Amino acid sequence: MAPHVTIRRKPRGMPNNNKTDIHRSEQRPEFWALSMRCCQLAATVDIAFFFIFLWLGSPVLAWVNVISVAMYAYAYRAFRDRRNRLAVMLIRIEVLVHAALGTVLIGWDSGFHYFLLMFVPALFASMHLRSAWILAICLWGYYVGLYVLMWFVDPLQPISADALLYVNIFNFTVVFLMFAYLTMFYVVTVTRAHRRLARMATTDPLTSLFNRRHMVALTEKLLAREKRQHGELALLLMDLDHFKEINDQHGHEVGDRVLERVAVLLRNHGREQDFVGRWGGEEFLAVLPETDPQQAAQAAERIRLAVQGLDWSDLVPGLEVTLCVGCSQLGERESFSNAIARADRALYRAKAEGRNQVAQADAEASATPLQESSV
Repeated sequence: MAPHVTIRRKPRGMPNNNKTDIHRSEQRPEFWALSMRCCQLAATVDIAFFFIFLWLGSPVLAWVNVISVAMYAYAYRAFRDRRNRLAVMLIRIEVLVHAALGTVLIGWDSGFHYFLLMFVPALFASMHLRSAWILAICLWGYYVGLYVLMWFVDPLQPISADALLYVNIFNFTVVFLMFAYLTMFYVVTVTRAHRRLARMATTDPLTSLFNRRHMVALTEKLLAREKRQHGELALLLMDLDHFKEINDQHGHEVGDRVLERVAVLLRNHGREQDFVGRWGGEEFLAVLPETDPQQAAQAAERIRLAVQGLDWSDLVPGLEVTLCVGCSQLGERESFSNAIARADRALYRAKAEGRNQVAQADAEASATPLQESSV
C-alpha cells in the first residue's frame, strides 16, 4: 500500500516569493544596470572623500567613507546577483546616514544634503507610484528635519570657511554630474525604447522586412507624392512555390529559414528607392517607384532567377525553392488595392501555368477610377 502523502498548498492570494523576486529582478533591466554604474561612481567619490577629510583633519568622516565604499561594493555585488532589494536597501542606508553625519559633523553648508535629492528620480524609476510617493514624502520630512536640526545644533567638527566652501562645491559638482548622467541615461533609454517599439510595429519579426500594415502606409505616402510628380509605380507580388510541402516534409523550422533567406535576397536585390515587405504567409510585396512595366518585368525575372539559384544544401540537401511573381502597374486613377488585386490574379495565373514564372497583370482596369479601399 503506497504511503499517504500530504501536499500542502500555499493559501490562495499568498505570493510566490521566488517568482516575485525573479520578476522584480527582471523589471527595468536598464535601470538596474545604471544602478550598478552608480555604485561604482559613488564608491569612487567616497574614496576621494577619504583623502579629503584626512587632509582636513576629520578622521571620523574619513573612516565613514571607508564603510561607505564597502557598502557600495557589496551593493554592486548584490545587483550583479539580482538581489536588487538588498542592494537598494544598502544604498539608501548609506546615503541617509552619510548625509546626516556629514551635515552634523561639519555643517549644513557642507552640501551633504544634496545627495538626498538623488533619491527622488530613483524612487519613481524603481517603485510603484504609490510607494514612491510615500517614500518621497518621508524623504522630504527627513530633509526638512535635518535642515531644522542644524538651526539649533552647531557642527561637531567644524572646519575652516574656505574648506567648507570647497567641500560644498565638490558635493554640488558630484550631484550635478550625476543628475546630468541620469538625465542623459533617461533620454537615451526612452529614445531606444521608441525606436524598438517603432521597429516592432513596422517590421515582420521573422524576416525583418516591413509588415503588411507598414507597406500600406508607405505606399499611401508614396502615392501622394507620385500623384504630384506624375511618376510610375510598379508592384511585384511574389509567392513561394509549394511552400506548404516544405513545411510538411521538413518542418516549420526549415520553412522559417527559407523565408528568412529569401527575405535577405529580396532586400539585397532592391534599389535604394524600392521597399519590400512580407505581405502574408509566404507572400512578399515589392513596391518599385519610377519603374515602367518593362523594368518591373526585368526586376521580377532577376529575383526569380536569384531565388531559383539559391543553394539550400546546408539546410536540406536536394531542396529546391522557386517563386512566382505577379507584376502590375498602378494606373493614373487606380487605387492601390485594385493594383494589388490585379497583381494577385497575375500571380495565380503564373502558378496555374506551371509555377516558377513571372506574369504581367492585365492593364484593362488600370485607368478605371475606383474609390480607395483598405488592403
